[in-house]
Amino acid sequence: AVPMTWPLGTGTAFRGVYHRQAKEVHLFDRIGSAYRAPVNVTDLTDPDIARELDPVTLRTTLDELAMLDGAGAEFDLEQVHAGLMTPVYFGSATNNFGVQLLLDGFLNLSVPPQPRQSTVGEIAPTLPTFSGFVFKIQANMDPRHRDRIAFVRICSGEFERDMTVTHVQSGKKVRLSNAHKLFGRDRETVEEACAGDIVGLVGHGGFGIGDTLTEDAGIVYREIPRFPPEVFVGLYNPNPSKYKPFRDGLDQLLQEGVVQAFYPINGSGTPILAAVGPLQFEVVQARLESEYGAPSRLEPSSYALVRWVSPDTDPAALVGLSLPGGSSLARDTKDETVILFTSEWALNYFRDKTPAVGLSEFSFTTETAGVR
Repeated sequence: AVPMTWPLGTGTAFRGVYHRQAKEVHLFDRIGSAYRAPVNVTDLTDPDIARELDPVTLRTTLDELAMLDGAGAEFDLEQVHAGLMTPVYFGSATNNFGVQLLLDGFLNLSVPPQPRQSTVGEIAPTLPTFSGFVFKIQANMDPRHRDRIAFVRICSGEFERDMTVTHVQSGKKVRLSNAHKLFGRDRETVEEACAGDIVGLVGHGGFGIGDTLTEDAGIVYREIPRFPPEVFVGLYNPNPSKYKPFRDGLDQLLQEGVVQAFYPINGSGTPILAAVGPLQFEVVQARLESEYGAPSRLEPSSYALVRWVSPDTDPAALVGLSLPGGSSLARDTKDETVILFTSEWALNYFRDKTPAVGLSEFSFTTETAGVR
C-alpha cells in the first residue's frame, strides 16, 4: 500500500491532506456534507501553513512524511496495473473532502478498457458490436418507486438508448430504454455510452448477475466468479402479518445475489440460505427491516456443504437415493437439484458409495453460461 495523500491531523483536528506526488497541501473549511468543501491549495513550505496548522500537527505531519519517504515503498504505476501495489487516498466523506482527489487519482492511474474473455475468445473494446455484462443488481435505490437497477459494464461497441439487444441467458430480445448514469444519489439519463462505461438499466426483472447483453448472441462473458457457500442458516418470519413484505423482500434480495437459497425437497418450504460469510446474512436482515419493514429471525443450520447434481445424471439414480445422515436433496432458485451435506466426510462417503451421481461445487447453469 502506497499513500498518495496523507492526512493533516486526525479526528476533530483533521485539517486536510498532503498530496505526496504533487507536493500540494489541500486544506478545507468544515461546512458539513451538503456541498463540496472549499479547498485551499498550497505547499508545506508556504509560511501560511504555520498559521493554518497547529505546531503539533505540523511537526507530526513532517515526521510522518519523512518516514514514508525513507521507509515506505516507492510508487510504481506498473505495479499498480499488475495488482501488486495499492494507492491509498485519505479524506473525509462526512465533510465531502478528499473525494475528488480519489476520483481524479483513479482516472489518472487506471488503464483504458481492456479486452474481455468470452466463449468466442477475446473481445476487444474496439469491436463495433455492442456487448456487456451485468455485474451488480440493486433494488430500492429510489424507495419511492421500489425500482430495480441492473448495472452493466460495456465491453465493446456503443450503447444507444432504446437499442435492442439479446439477453443471452434467456435468448430474448430486450429494448434498453430506461438507462441511467449514477453517482451517489444523483441520476442522469444516458443517451450514449461506450466501452468502459457503466450503465444502470431500470426495470429489467429477468436480468441476473453475470448475464450478457449483446448484439451478437454468440458472445457470453466469463467475468463474474462464483464461490461455493460455506455458511448455512434458516431465515424465518416471526411476524405472520408481515408475510407479504417478508416474502417480497427476500425474493428481491435473492435476485440481487446477496445470498443463495436452497429449498429442501421434503422440507417445509422454508429456504436454507447460504453465503460465503455470516456478514451477508446480517445485510439481508438489515435490508429486510429497513426497506420492507419485515423483521426476521436467523437459526443455525446443520448443513456445511452444497453440491450441484450433474444434469447428465440418470434421474433413476435419484429415486430412493440413500444419503448420509442429516443430508438432504434440495432445489436452488434455478430449479437445479443439489445435495446439502453436513460435513466433508459425508460428501466423500456419498461419492464413494454413489459414483453414478455426478457432483459439482458450482451451478451447472452458471457453467453453461460461461461465467466461470
